[in-house]
This record gives sequence, structure tokens and C-alpha cells, in this order.
Amino acid sequence: MEVINALGRRKSAVARVYVAAGKGTITINGRDLEQYFSLDSLKFIVKQPLEATGTLANFDIKVNLAGGGIKGQAEAVRLGISRALCEIDKEAYRSILKSAGFLTRDSRVVERKKPGQPGARRRFQFSKR
Repeated sequence: MEVINALGRRKSAVARVYVAAGKGTITINGRDLEQYFSLDSLKFIVKQPLEATGTLANFDIKVNLAGGGIKGQAEAVRLGISRALCEIDKEAYRSILKSAGFLTRDSRVVERKKPGQPGARRRFQFSKR
């Protein structure tokens, strides 16, 4: 099997995911998954598509991550892994990943700050006099 690559995005985080046949190692920016994401919840998010399809020990995954915070990065990696698994075997994995919601790009991003006010929705205090 050749190397399959896919792109995952969430907020301002971008994950380029490379999946190849292997023993199940996940490397992010040259570091192990356990080192990169210290929180167990973030490790769980990254492994969700692999556990749903039962392929946790079948593929080696290499990820280049850029931008965003740790939660956005974890969710970007999840989307990238899901898309790569779909490229590997569409009929076996797509329905499982689609029903779990792992193939949907979460398009919510931070709303921009507007001119003449302190934030996106916040207004300066109104003074009548």
C-alpha cells in the first residue's frame, strides 16, 4: 500500500495527514501522540476514527500540524485521518465514519472584530449624558 495523504481543518488549525500500512504509530510534528497531546481527551479525539473502524493497529500515521489551539488541532487531525481512511477503502469505512460525524468539516470560526466596538458583538457602554 502506498502512502495516502489527506487534509483536515478546524478553526485556524490545518493538519496534513499521511497514512501508510504499519503497526499503529501516530507521529505529530516529529513527536509521538502521547508527547504532543498531554490530555487524554485530545488523544481520544485523534484516535476516534481508527477505533470506530477497528484499524488502530493497522496504519502508521504521520501528521504535520500548523495553527490554532490544541483542541482545534486535535479535531483537524481527526478529520484528516477520517478522510484518509475513506480514500483507502470507501465502501468499508465511509458509512461508519459518516454516521459518527467524522467526515463533516466543522466550519465554525471566530467572528471578526467590528470597527468602533471592542469585540465582535460587544459594544462600548452607552451613556445618555
